[in-house]
Parts: sequence; C-alpha cells; structure tokens
Amino acid sequence: MKKFKVISLKERLEKKDEIIVLPGVYDALSARIAQNVGFNAAFQTGYGTSATLLGMPDFGFLNAGETIDNARRIINSVDIPILVDIDTGYGNPLNVWRTVTDLEKLGAGGIFLEDQVWPKRCGHMKGKSVISKEDYVQKLKAAIDARKSKDFIIVARTDSLAQYGIDEAIERGKQFQKIGADVIFIEAPKTLEEMKKITGEIDAPLLANMIEEGVTPNLPAKDLEKLGFRMVVFPLSALYSSTYAIKNVFLSLHNTGMTKNLKKKMITFKEFNDFVNLPKYNQLEKKYS
Repeated sequence: MKKFKVISLKERLEKKDEIIVLPGVYDALSARIAQNVGFNAAFQTGYGTSATLLGMPDFGFLNAGETIDNARRIINSVDIPILVDIDTGYGNPLNVWRTVTDLEKLGAGGIFLEDQVWPKRCGHMKGKSVISKEDYVQKLKAAIDARKSKDFIIVARTDSLAQYGIDEAIERGKQFQKIGADVIFIEAPKTLEEMKKITGEIDAPLLANMIEEGVTPNLPAKDLEKLGFRMVVFPLSALYSSTYAIKNVFLSLHNTGMTKNLKKKMITFKEFNDFVNLPKYNQLEKKYS
C-alpha cells in the first residue's frame, strides 16, 4: 500500500495545478485498490453502492443508513479523502444536515448533493425530474451549515439539463456557486458544445462525469482539464470491469468445472494476502499470543 501525505480536496482545488481525477469505489477493497495504484482521493458511488449492497439499480433504493455504513467501511480502509455520493440527501434539509454531520464525523472528504425528485435515478437514465431551485437551495444551505471544516467540500449537482435544458442548468449552477458550493456539477451534457458552454459560462470549479456508454462524451482527463473542468469522476469503471471479470470466471467455472485456465487473469493467493495486509496482522497475533 502506497503512503500518502493526506491533502484535502479543498487544498487541491485551490492549488489549481491539475485536474483532480476520482475513481469510483463501492467497497473497502475497491478503495484500497484505488489507493494502492496511486490515486490520492476517490469517490464513493451511489450507483455502485446500490449494485453491490442491494443488487439493485441506482433508482432510489438506497437509504441514508446504507450509504453511511458503506462510507464508514471505505473511509476506515484507506488514508485518502473519500467524496461520498449522498443522492438527494435522503429527505428534507434536516435530513441533509444530519447526513453531512455524520459523514464529516466519520472523516469523509466531502459530498455530492443533487436536485432530483426522490426517488432519484442515475443521471444518465431517462425519466429524471428535479425539484425547484428554491427547495434545493434550502438543502444546500443545510449542507453548508452542517459542515465544521472548510476542507469538507460540497459538490452541488443539478440534473435539470435533461428536464429544462442547458440554460436552466447553467442558471442553477451559478446560483449554487453563489450560495457556497465548492464545486458545480451539471450532470449529463450530451455534446462537446454543451460541455464548452458550461465551462465558458460558470466561473467556479466544475466537475465532469465520465460513464462508459453514458450520454456524455467520454474524454481523457487532460482534455477535460483543457476544457476548463477542475475535477472528474469515473464512477463506474471499477464496477463494470469487476463485474465483467467475475462473470467470466464464474462462466468458466460453470461450464468447465475449473478455473485453472484463467489463473493468469487473477491475482495470486500470496499477492492478495499481502494486499490486504495479512503480514501486519500476523505480527499483531504474535505480539499478543
């Protein structure tokens, strides 16, 4: 496991030296992998949490307790900041206030808070609708008031582009920035022109969301940085790739009764035990035996 000097996401945003790339993680193991390969922050995806905890789609099935419990396990497994997707905040402004309070106490690096009508759905699915600007503003204010440290960042997300168009989405983004959001996230632009319009009209740190086969053009982080984005999440890359790998291993096992032919595509027994720090716990066991 690589060692990191823990730098808050807020500090990195203020440095403006390079775009912040956040891989999506959904459990303690995926978070440890993200840290191990060199990422110095990660994003707890609600889509991935719903899929791996419940086996269900990102369709408003998660509740606050499930999100927070998952965050606790993820945060405790790594030394890097974790940005947590809290969907719409699981209720009214008071629910948002409590969720932010609980996550900051756990050591989260920040949250995503969106303006969809509950039950929400993945931002790249059809059928979304959003609450009024006024109602969302109250939730956003509650989130801002709840945090104790300015290092805890708040990403204000709007899904209004799908329902009302790019101009309304930009208008909301500007308003949310004035209220005090640290980062603005306009979800699901469909063209490069829309992405350029967003970065050209909103003077705030902006986040892009790269979902494989999603509605937004999938661009490298460096290209997004040139467009004017300060942060990018790849929320589902790990989930999709791990699902693909597990499915193929299980298919082989089911069809052939063995997995020997796939050994080269697996981490070894020893490598995995080293990865989850078995030597450390062997030493602890000896110390207390």
